[in-house]
Amino acid sequence: MAELQLISLATKPTAQISYSFRPAVSTTKPVLLVFLNGLGLPQASWVPAITQLKELRQENIPAILTYDRFGQGQTVDRDPKDEGAADPMHGHDCLSVVHDLRQLITQIIAEKLGVSETDSVPLVLVGNSIGCALARLYAQEYPGTVAGLLLLDSVLANSDFVSVFPDPDAEDFNPAILPPGIPPQALRATREGVRRVFHPDVGSREGLSRKNLRTLLPASDGPVLQGPGGSGPFVTVVGHDFEAFAEESAKMGPPKPITMAYVNPYWHRYNEGLVKITKREKSKGPLQAPNAGHFVQKDNPAFVAHELNELLSKAL
Repeated sequence: MAELQLISLATKPTAQISYSFRPAVSTTKPVLLVFLNGLGLPQASWVPAITQLKELRQENIPAILTYDRFGQGQTVDRDPKDEGAADPMHGHDCLSVVHDLRQLITQIIAEKLGVSETDSVPLVLVGNSIGCALARLYAQEYPGTVAGLLLLDSVLANSDFVSVFPDPDAEDFNPAILPPGIPPQALRATREGVRRVFHPDVGSREGLSRKNLRTLLPASDGPVLQGPGGSGPFVTVVGHDFEAFAEESAKMGPPKPITMAYVNPYWHRYNEGLVKITKREKSKGPLQAPNAGHFVQKDNPAFVAHELNELLSKAL
């Protein structure tokens, strides 16, 4: 495991971010591989997949960057711009995180790769959950910089999550559509449980707000991204294993039949849109990661390493 280091962003010099950097191995041109956390797991969750990636490739391994955002994992400092926020759990949004990421990448490329022109180093971004939204936003904000994206069970960026499930109290609700053995009250309880945990109005301990994410990313199938040289980036879209996710969700509340009937099909349709954010010949998926719930890199790091290895072979 690479040693964790601390860095202060030039744009936010009063705070430090925890990161790890692994130098490139036997490469002919500089490329930076960046891992983007979700809300749930810190940068340490990527270590098994990175280890297995190195075993697969042996050579032509790009420089690798992992990091914990402000207020997350080993980064104990909060975002300095959140000071005095009315609600500390909604101190900043995803676009603010993307701007921080841009500054971090700029400094890493200059300090570790010795390259002064940030945009001359192609990026490959790997994200899980909200990290996938951050990857898309970065590619939109800085067109021509991202050569590849591996999106692992992306957050449903344009959803309030509650609307995934039919409303049993709606006038036009038909109980006949319910899965066998699931009464309306179970659906009602699921909607309320999801609202308390996953609705965009619910903040996060790190202060990252999802309130405007639907505005930032209103569709899963667009906009189409621009990679280096004006062509689209290579994009691989991975979703969770339906059975594994349904069982994982049941431990938190939603009965397995409800997840199988509503969540899995909804999420799969979202992923079918994601493969369209690049040219058809450069997209792959949506795939299901075998035996993996939402945290794909934790549940099946070997699968992540395999797909990343393939993506790098195309993007480098």
